[in-house]
Amino acid sequence: MATSQLCVTVAASTMAELRRRRDQAPGDTLVELRLDAVDRPDVAGALEGRRRPVLITCRPRWEGGGFDGSEEERLALLEQAVAQGAEYVDIEWAALTPTFGGGGRHRLVVSMHDFSGIPTDLDARVDAMSRSGAGIVKIAVMAGRLRDCLPLLGLAARRQRPTIALAMGEAGVPTRVLAARFGSCWTYAGDEEGVAPGQLTVRRMLGEFGFDRIGPETLVYGVLGRPVSHSVSPAMHNAAFRALGIDAAYVPLAAESFEDFTAFAEAIGLRGASVTAPFKGEAFDWAGAVDEVGQDSRAVNTLRRTGETWEGRNTDLEGFMSPLVARATLRGARVTLLGAGGASRAIAVGLASAGARVTVAARRTAQAEALARLTGVAAGAWPPPSGSWDVLVNATPVGTYPDTAHSPVAAESLDGRLVYDLVYNPPRTRLLADADARGCDTLGGLDMLVAQAQAQSAWWTGTRPPDQTLREAALARLSEMNTV
Repeated sequence: MATSQLCVTVAASTMAELRRRRDQAPGDTLVELRLDAVDRPDVAGALEGRRRPVLITCRPRWEGGGFDGSEEERLALLEQAVAQGAEYVDIEWAALTPTFGGGGRHRLVVSMHDFSGIPTDLDARVDAMSRSGAGIVKIAVMAGRLRDCLPLLGLAARRQRPTIALAMGEAGVPTRVLAARFGSCWTYAGDEEGVAPGQLTVRRMLGEFGFDRIGPETLVYGVLGRPVSHSVSPAMHNAAFRALGIDAAYVPLAAESFEDFTAFAEAIGLRGASVTAPFKGEAFDWAGAVDEVGQDSRAVNTLRRTGETWEGRNTDLEGFMSPLVARATLRGARVTLLGAGGASRAIAVGLASAGARVTVAARRTAQAEALARLTGVAAGAWPPPSGSWDVLVNATPVGTYPDTAHSPVAAESLDGRLVYDLVYNPPRTRLLADADARGCDTLGGLDMLVAQAQAQSAWWTGTRPPDQTLREAALARLSEMNTV
């Protein structure tokens, strides 16, 4: 299986710090040294003592970099890098001259960055760059939607020259993770967040996505939403695939619209997807066959390709009910459901089907009443009065990181048996802490998240991944997100 190489982008304000970060990069990687971030760039100092191949870059401000000296100074630094034996040197297509690089022209990466979108003459530009004599051609464009990634598919395969084709921005992340599918000889990761738009850290690329195991034939799954950068689903599902020994990768799919998603899914050969807001209703309408829970809620959170058609399923209810029925008797119990959003419809139906007496409470009374009529449950006052519930379920986003100081209800009103908070970031919310202090039993949203992801993975692969594998992956990603 031919995988792409990973190039770790390193930037620092001093040469000493640049060398330190260079030497901390993981073993089997190329390292890009960004001299345009250094106060006093020194090519010899950048190359000194290196233990792995390096790519020297000194990007000017006119192409998205930080170098603000003269063009003569910048090109002199790059010429020095070629002369002093740097394994690769990046030079912009607009700056390349017929004599630049001399006998080391085969070590040049000729690059073009378009931060405004996708050039209409992309193929012509790549053809011209391929004829330049540079060893490698690099194209980086800005993706505002998933379909913007598609012109890069096959771009490398149509040329004899090694090519790097990537899309920047959140919608372009699949081109980075699936570099082998896009034919790139390497792609980039940062040693820290925010080095380039949409660039992931090397820790996430190797650990969370398993980049070094992804080849052209790797099966592709993903999470559909907008935004999806906050999702911990990639961490969980990629961990599940590894535990099950399946050659598959799960990537974030930040779609502009549902049609944008379907165009990308067909072109890339997507095998399945988790569906988040705001696309669950459209996924229901699009799927050729939908399970009973999806039919009842008219919402789908999971898709899979079966031959030439797509099937839909809703695992939200299974994920919600699985940990709850293990902790509480629902028949005859008074359950108050906070919130009348997308997840509440299936939850209300499921609770009522289990014999609970369900009341929906929301800040917008009309929304709660509409959901109650639709699902055949009661609508109640906001906030729910003391003594009115045995089980309280929070299906609102209140308390989600970084707004962790807030709770949807006052602590003094927590006088029932069990509080179930569907917020999973942080794993222990203010609501759960208050409920615990008042003597209530508690359940967190991570329990639901893990259970519904298990159901998704089992539907896709035929094997249920271990609970602990998913839970540990989710906790690790949450810890990373909340400390960056």
